[in-house]
Amino acid sequence: MSDPVAGPSAPSPAPSSIPSFHPRPPTGEQVRIRHVNSEAVTVAVGAGLRTCSLGGRQVVDGYAEAERPSGGRGQTLVPWPNRIAGGRYRFDGVDQQLPLTEPGKGNASHGLARWVEWHVADRADDAVTWEYVVPPQPGWPTSLQVHVTYALADAGLTVTTVATNVGAAACPYGTGAHPYLTVGTPTVDDTVVRVPAGRWFETDELGIPVGSGPVDGTAYDLRTPRPLGDTVLDTPYGDLNRDDDGRWRVRLAAPGEDAAVELWADEAYGYAQVFTGDGLPAGERRRGLAVEPMTCPPNAFVTGEGVVRLEPGQSHTARWGISRS
Repeated sequence: MSDPVAGPSAPSPAPSSIPSFHPRPPTGEQVRIRHVNSEAVTVAVGAGLRTCSLGGRQVVDGYAEAERPSGGRGQTLVPWPNRIAGGRYRFDGVDQQLPLTEPGKGNASHGLARWVEWHVADRADDAVTWEYVVPPQPGWPTSLQVHVTYALADAGLTVTTVATNVGAAACPYGTGAHPYLTVGTPTVDDTVVRVPAGRWFETDELGIPVGSGPVDGTAYDLRTPRPLGDTVLDTPYGDLNRDDDGRWRVRLAAPGEDAAVELWADEAYGYAQVFTGDGLPAGERRRGLAVEPMTCPPNAFVTGEGVVRLEPGQSHTARWGISRS
């Protein structure tokens, strides 16, 4: 029996065409706004503020497009700021249990919209509005539509948060933001800080307030500007002293310079958290000073302090911003 005759070899397949791949930024869509020589980059995830420069100088210690924000960096905090102990609270006679998003400490932290994608509702060269609807879910009773508008003008950056209860049930509400300020120093140790607050909250190892009192005679009294040095802060403040325009202002300055960065907040924000970042990963610790305007203090859904009740159809508006002085 003769061997079979091999036929002609089949042609080699042409190499497949592989399209170029561009990884999607961890924070989704990036929207840059500009006014004269100021600009900011805001992002879809968390309706966040990634970068901001005013008059050509960086005022926010942000993060790169390819990075994920750590330590709440630049994020919008709704429908509550800061922490809820154990994620448990009671509202209108109903016990609620939220997911524990700070599992190491057993807390529900910084709301329900930090790690979701918001979408652009409106935009212009110098402003953008992000929108998200917080849906009913475990621990949260209703639908809450939130708009966050970033706008640049000669006076600096203004951020307006409008929340509307578009559901059928009432809800508790609070909001905050988590920018880290910088004046260009390598660390915040070298800065001069002023926090116009008369009351500070003592917190336990879980970050939950166990009491509050006057700042007089404590290391937390920053009403008179002073070098921050090695002071460690992860401190909630209340009784904020307002200027004639109704706004309170936290001021951060480089040593020996008249120029400074100020974070201001309107009457809706009765509290602030100041954080030196000591608990952040190496390379990010004490790099910027987090100044977090808050409409209510930590654990407010439990204590009721500063909490806004939103009935169906009701809205709440709050404004904060950053300027140079």
